[in-house]
Amino acid sequence: MTETIHTTGEIEALIPHRWPFLLVDRIIEYDATAKRIVGIKGVTATEWFFQGHFPGLPVMPGVMQVEALAQTMAVFVAKQPGFGDRIGLFAGIDDCRFKRVVSPGDTLRLEVTMDKLGSRFGRGRAVASVDGEVACEATLSFVIPPAGVLR
Repeated sequence: MTETIHTTGEIEALIPHRWPFLLVDRIIEYDATAKRIVGIKGVTATEWFFQGHFPGLPVMPGVMQVEALAQTMAVFVAKQPGFGDRIGLFAGIDDCRFKRVVSPGDTLRLEVTMDKLGSRFGRGRAVASVDGEVACEATLSFVIPPAGVLR
């Protein structure tokens, strides 16, 4: 089994997402120098979105895979000096491709490598995979709005 760098509880201390929308179970790799982080999401048959996507043929929606990658990126950003409790908002999803169905029982590996990280904007390359096969890949970007915008 892979070493856990951050548990679910520790992830919750870093980002504001909570059940049923927290889509990262643990962080298994973190390298600040390489600007890289890897998270894991165990996809279970009881996920709330499988009730309607699709009855009798459960497929994890692509947008949920992208969200899991974005949350993994958010954990990386939250660990950087000066970010702490600042909340980032999605600014873009570019070059997004879905290449494999994700189903109950799969373990989704969520890898993000940051291309740019400033005080108000960030961008990274994100890849979700199952058993070494790419399920989803995209370039994700976020902005951190000025204080008071999210009130």
